[in-house]
Amino acid sequence: MTISPDPKSPTVAVIGAGPAGLMAAEQLAAKGFRVEVFDAMPSAARKFLRAGVGGMNITHAEDYSQFILRYGDTADALQPFIDALRPDALRQWIHDLGVETFVGTSGRVFPKEMKAAPLLRAWLHRLREQGVVFHQRHRWTGLRTAEHKHHWQFQTPHGQFERSFSGVVLALGGASWPQLGSDGSWAKILEKQGLSIAAFQASNCGFELNWSDYLKKRFAGTPLKNIQLNLKKADGSRESRIGECLISEYGIEGSLIYALSASIRDQLQQTGAAQLSLDWLPQNSLEQITAKLQSTRKGISTSNLLQKKLKLPAIAHTLLRECCPDLQMSDTASLAQCLKNMQLPPIQATRPIAEAISTAGGISFSELSPALMLEKLPGVFVAGEMLDWEAPTGGYLLTACFATGQAAGQGLANWLNGQA
Repeated sequence: MTISPDPKSPTVAVIGAGPAGLMAAEQLAAKGFRVEVFDAMPSAARKFLRAGVGGMNITHAEDYSQFILRYGDTADALQPFIDALRPDALRQWIHDLGVETFVGTSGRVFPKEMKAAPLLRAWLHRLREQGVVFHQRHRWTGLRTAEHKHHWQFQTPHGQFERSFSGVVLALGGASWPQLGSDGSWAKILEKQGLSIAAFQASNCGFELNWSDYLKKRFAGTPLKNIQLNLKKADGSRESRIGECLISEYGIEGSLIYALSASIRDQLQQTGAAQLSLDWLPQNSLEQITAKLQSTRKGISTSNLLQKKLKLPAIAHTLLRECCPDLQMSDTASLAQCLKNMQLPPIQATRPIAEAISTAGGISFSELSPALMLEKLPGVFVAGEMLDWEAPTGGYLLTACFATGQAAGQGLANWLNGQA
């Protein structure tokens, strides 16, 4: 049953129809406000749908004390919002939409159908029943303040127009996947309002390094599974992750690389260089690997030895030749050492922001009230990737978008009710 808001209620706008914006709209509609959602794309949540094509990872089931640490330097700033919508509460919210979830072997949480579309359809249906009105192909292009009012300017297929609202939530995303709507163009508009906005940087992205033509031709697209990658930092410390990555034409990508991407990117910027070392068998010690290699060495080629005794893929032998050119394959001790500490070619560059899964950078938390209102623009709240934070893939990105969307919607409702 559709619920019509009281026509006397204030009209509020949510600009951006991704997860953060839709969550803000839901909070405001539940409080009885007339809610209008504006988005530049022909349909809502384009990036959300695209991210769900290969399996929609909503959140993560690991211990919450560990979960919150995934947000790095911004964990303290984000925690109040995520505390109010923890992973278990987010799963319950999804269940209330009629969508079942399950926990995968890695701890990641997925909808039962593994896709975003059923969840989004159910959500949009509920929002429309709450009286939320959607305006697609409405691109926000400017903001004019006059007579103590904000006048919001939009470009549509039918021309330009201007509207004023009792309050606004901005949820326009970062600058990755611009073809799906998140192009970061909002930053210039808000900078004109005197806001401090950190430059966008690629996050959860691939990196360029130089493979031989032979390796690219033969092995581009090959996954490296159950490996450990180590990054030696400028201060001498080492950051390590275990998981899976992918060899590509340009270099290396995949979930394991994404988990290290912020550190790799920062080191490239600080020192101009970054290098990864690969451990093919992180669960085995150097001594164990050496013993396995020595047990049946005679008469077996190195390639067969790696595959039969250590269960390594064919690419391992090629990478040994490429990354350890001086290695004598018959020297078992040296071979084992290279398998535990293979120095990959130096990383040359970060892949473009347009290819990244997400971005770092955006509006500084110092510009915001505790309820996510822009101090310089009273009545304007911000959520999602517009804020200056980043997190690895694994459900952490979406959880923070949902949580900040909820907080911004509730913050605007409270502000309009004179409670904040």
